[in-house]
Amino acid sequence: MVSPSPTPWSAWLVQALSKPVGEHDRQRAALHLIDWMGCAHLGQSTELGEVLHRWALKQACGPIWVCGHRGLMAAEAARWNGTLGSCHEMDDVHREAVVHPGDTVVPAVLAMAQRENASPQALLDALVVGYEAGILLGLLSGPSHYAHWYSTATTGVFASAMACARLLGLDATTTQHALALAGMQSAGVWQCRLEPGLAKQMATGHSAQAGLVAADMAAAGMTGPLSILEGPLGWLQATGGPLDAGRAASLLQGAHKAPWRLHEVSFKPWPACRHVHPAIECALKLHAQGLSAERIEHLHLETYAVALSFADQAAPQTPLQGKFSLQHGVAWALCHGGFGLEATQAHALSEPTCTRLRERVELSCGAEQNQAYPQRFGAKLHARLTDGQIWVSEVSSVLGDPENPLRPEQVTDKARTLLLASGWCSDTAQALVDQVWALPQSSSMDALWAFLQIRSTPH
Repeated sequence: MVSPSPTPWSAWLVQALSKPVGEHDRQRAALHLIDWMGCAHLGQSTELGEVLHRWALKQACGPIWVCGHRGLMAAEAARWNGTLGSCHEMDDVHREAVVHPGDTVVPAVLAMAQRENASPQALLDALVVGYEAGILLGLLSGPSHYAHWYSTATTGVFASAMACARLLGLDATTTQHALALAGMQSAGVWQCRLEPGLAKQMATGHSAQAGLVAADMAAAGMTGPLSILEGPLGWLQATGGPLDAGRAASLLQGAHKAPWRLHEVSFKPWPACRHVHPAIECALKLHAQGLSAERIEHLHLETYAVALSFADQAAPQTPLQGKFSLQHGVAWALCHGGFGLEATQAHALSEPTCTRLRERVELSCGAEQNQAYPQRFGAKLHARLTDGQIWVSEVSSVLGDPENPLRPEQVTDKARTLLLASGWCSDTAQALVDQVWALPQSSSMDALWAFLQIRSTPH
């Protein structure tokens, strides 16, 4: 056990996040906001949206925008929007930290920024800072934490608190207390992926709301344990994270001189668990080379162990299971040459050709892919044909990662596609993309808030 250092690790984190945010960083933040808007609007048109509307009937109405509703107070708005971003598994992700920072940071920042009448630049700066906090804590807590804890939610409450503290202009010590109060609310275990339900989405909504509340409470004078991260009864000790003071100092103190890690965050091109994406891309490559599903006798997919633990679903029965199925990702992509929103619907899961092909998929842990994880998410697919031929496809950096990025126009196209699928018309979807993309140069948020409120009609 490591005893608390003279300088709490939370102080290192706050200092690391005090560096300036540049125009390039703000533009990247706007791109992530566009991506989140598409994901959240599609999410509110699902069963999850129905649940939120029933929940909102018991909440006080307020002036803060929420996706698909007339408006709530800030904390409840953060919870509402924070519940929506991962509904279709298209949320952004930092692969090495294995966190989806946008799910928690964006909703908290939107609610706080509107309440505080923040400038577009302040909103984008808070996004950059919040993303960095979540990523650093994902890296700090590592695989031992991720094995049992939903890191997006557990780190997300710190990230949301940090972003909201930035918007409130809190000093360093008060920001540390905001982080301490956030840590007291960090929660979310992985049992949610072993059983049906919507608890995974509720966890991110909680983190968005709790982070905002933590910043507000700290601003009001509430204090917390400053060694919340490394203390003998602190967050890392309680959740299985490594207590390595040297590594923590290098990671947190070194971040002050490094570029913002927002630029390392990946965009998802397909509606599936990120651990399934390398398998999908391998299959798409074979389809593009002319491989016909009818010719395939056997498929062997090599990937890393975490992907196998998350996504070994040989016979998915529900859309969520389909999104977490390596076998279905491979089979559908080979059959159809794509993996769109329709790929995990009930009719797709029962499609005869796809079902037969899923049964021919063998999974194994590839030494090369496992060694590269989590720095790289990779897979290798072997297809043995009925005539004895062997076709092979391999991915070491999956589409959307920094080494194989989606272009900004591909990200905005994705957002427009999701907005259209949620019921928006083409012109309105384009108008939202244009307004958010222009935020780094805008003088006010008023036009965007008005635009969003008009289109968030009551259910």
